[in-house]
Amino acid sequence: MARGRSKQGTDNGASVRPAKANGNGANLGFEAQMFLAADKLRKNLEPSDYKHVALGLIFLKHISNAFEAKHAALLAEDAAAAEDPDEYLAEAVFWVPKEARWSYLQANAKQPTIGKLIDDAMTAIEAANPGLRGVLPKDYNRPALDKVMLGELIDLVSKIAMGEPSDKARDVLGRVYEYFLGGFAGSEGKRGGEFYTPRSVVRVLVEMLEPYKGRVYDPCCGSGGMFVQSERFVESHGGRVGDIAIYGQESNYTTWRLAKMNLAVRGIDADIRWNNEGSFLKDELRDLRFDHILANPQFNASDWGGERLREDARWTFGVPPASNANYGWLQHILSHLAPGGTAGVVLANGSMSSGQNGEDVIRRAMVEADVVDCMVALPGQLFYSTPIPACLWFLARRKNPTGLRDRRGEVLFIDARKLGTMVDRTRREFFADDIAKIADTYHAWRGEIDAGVYANIPGFCNATKLDEIRSHNHVLTPGRYVGAADVEDDAALFAERFSALQATLEKQFNEAAYLTDVVRRRLDMVSFDA
Repeated sequence: MARGRSKQGTDNGASVRPAKANGNGANLGFEAQMFLAADKLRKNLEPSDYKHVALGLIFLKHISNAFEAKHAALLAEDAAAAEDPDEYLAEAVFWVPKEARWSYLQANAKQPTIGKLIDDAMTAIEAANPGLRGVLPKDYNRPALDKVMLGELIDLVSKIAMGEPSDKARDVLGRVYEYFLGGFAGSEGKRGGEFYTPRSVVRVLVEMLEPYKGRVYDPCCGSGGMFVQSERFVESHGGRVGDIAIYGQESNYTTWRLAKMNLAVRGIDADIRWNNEGSFLKDELRDLRFDHILANPQFNASDWGGERLREDARWTFGVPPASNANYGWLQHILSHLAPGGTAGVVLANGSMSSGQNGEDVIRRAMVEADVVDCMVALPGQLFYSTPIPACLWFLARRKNPTGLRDRRGEVLFIDARKLGTMVDRTRREFFADDIAKIADTYHAWRGEIDAGVYANIPGFCNATKLDEIRSHNHVLTPGRYVGAADVEDDAALFAERFSALQATLEKQFNEAAYLTDVVRRRLDMVSFDA
């Protein structure tokens, strides 16, 4: 399959560099306007509560739209078939009872009982669709929720995809749902980072791993963003969505519900498991191996249950410290990789160089086993949960697969700390050209068809042999290996900046001298009469 490497900024969800950007990866368009309008209705309700109110209604609108479209098509052919739930199940359309359909709720949006009507609708949908049981929010009738606001929110959501054909409506609703997830993550700050990975970071992972086919897995899947972007990647590159099978696990029940709704809005079939113990203590997919693994686990987690897992079979490179889960995640992921599988993992920067509690020993063992494929240093302020920089680990079970260059004994280091653009006061984002620069470098180094010829670029990337990594005590910080950017360019830029700064200072010195002279002359004019 031709790679089509110019597509990152157009078809598959990465942001092109806009004239006016917002903090969520798109121009200030329809999705942003909808979010701003919905946020105004929130009033004093906490974002962590309000997101379930708004996202639940968007989901309800989506499944009702899909049902109504299918219902109308069946009515035109066979009225009896239109009332048969199995006809809908066959095409992955949820059955929506009459009292749960959007048209009914919209007609009653101004009634004081609208909260109860929505709760009843959610209950009826769960009863009719076993795959949604326990997923939908059902607390719209609580006294603290303003029913006038609820009616206005229904009117607002009703405008989404109004008049669009069913396939277009699903895409629009999916985009709005994804945008709202990001918007609420931004509103919640650190807590938002627990359920949402910024889209531009996910795009880097997906574009580098290229999950065209096979099993895709996320052991801490949050709201499912990795899966949405993987499916979008396949579609935008001319593949078939059915060629990938999606699996995941999430320990937070509320977040698991968000993921189930997020995937359902997109029409993505997935096996997403939940238990409150998490992937370490209760691995729901223990016996499965995956072709592509993408993960953004909690940074430096200290309460991961490591003290109960000292003898675990997953720790083939060394027992991770009970005080930090970073190397537990890396080894858990490696244990789930198929023989030719690849993985991309977001971790805290310290994971690349830490020498505490035996982490350096584990890192050395991983490097010597040649399972580390590529390391990417990221700039700060990419994440909602922390302003500190993070990094990407890319792991591979086999570094000499058929059709690609033999990369054994070599690791690619990419320093992307200078990439990205500040999209608001607190957050940076990668745009399409940033993502392409990182991903294309990796593809060229791997020797992929149509990826071009790889070359080391001082200050940005370096293909490094294991002997050099050994000389640095197996520290994997890209800055140690990529060297400095062109010194002449840096010197020219510095000279230019210094000259401008010097001119500014001279001007300020002159202004200060003038003001000092004025003050002195005014003081001389002051007289004291007896």
